[in-house]
Amino acid sequence: MAKTEVILTHNIVNLGGESDQVKVAAGYARNYLFPQGLAIPLTGANKRRLESLKQRRAEREAHELNTMTELAKSLSKLICVIAVKTGEDGKMFGAVTSGTIADQLKTQFDVALDKRKIHLEHPIRVLGEHDVELRLHADVITKIKVRVESTTPAPAVAEAAQVAEGRREEHRTEKRGRRPEASAEKSEQTEVGEKRAKGEKPARGERPARAEKGPKSKSE
Repeated sequence: MAKTEVILTHNIVNLGGESDQVKVAAGYARNYLFPQGLAIPLTGANKRRLESLKQRRAEREAHELNTMTELAKSLSKLICVIAVKTGEDGKMFGAVTSGTIADQLKTQFDVALDKRKIHLEHPIRVLGEHDVELRLHADVITKIKVRVESTTPAPAVAEAAQVAEGRREEHRTEKRGRRPEASAEKSEQTEVGEKRAKGEKPARGERPARAEKGPKSKSE
């Protein structure tokens, strides 16, 4: 495949920045780079433009550094919450990837971040909080906290708690129902006993205290 050397006039990911001289496929340069104004042929006349291209590149890189530095400060204070489905054992279905985090950053905070700047050694497969590294710039690296939560309810736990609470409430109700009756009966017996001690007859309806029966005599 024929190659041609060009001077880049704009930053192109994985190819180079302004003023870089690179070799590319002739068809790629002719059909894409030149029509889009992203590069110019490497000629003596075009070489004179290198200084202005280098100045443009320096300004762009300084702006990107400032922007990414400010973004890093903001992202380091955020907590990105990601809801996932889990099984009864609490294990996640699937995993949280760089793409998942990038989507949630856009949804929750309106931050458009290339997923390639989100560095995960392995996809997240465990619930909880995780510190995820963000490589925003060659000179700017920060971390964001990602909290993975389950959207799956735990019916067994909820049902058990509900049953336990119902039993406690039933026990409390039963105790409240017994106390007045026991208290009234005790008060009534005390009053009858006091009257008998004074030689008074108990009022109608009052239950006399039962006398203890002694052993029967032989004559009986």
